[in-house]
Amino acid sequence: MIYKALSNETRRQIMVWLKDPEQYFDKTPYMEHGIDFRVGVCVSDIQAKAELAQSVVSNYLLTMQKAGLLEAERYGKWTFYRRNEKTIQQFAEYTRTEL
Repeated sequence: MIYKALSNETRRQIMVWLKDPEQYFDKTPYMEHGIDFRVGVCVSDIQAKAELAQSVVSNYLLTMQKAGLLEAERYGKWTFYRRNEKTIQQFAEYTRTEL
């Protein structure tokens, strides 16, 4: 599932953005609500950055979440996504030692 999730350029780009969200997203609205990027990045911000339909981005995020690459957290009506560093490190170790 991880290989499939990473086979799409936009999904790979989302992983890069979420690796260092302060570089790619405006933190001001988060700070105004008492949230920081440790919680994750809001779907709407990812969608705006990707310049794709919300349904497409939501599908991409769900694919990456099912693969274990992302974790989701809901706050009210908003869903925030962050990288699952444990799974990413395990996958990196697997590819380093097995491939």
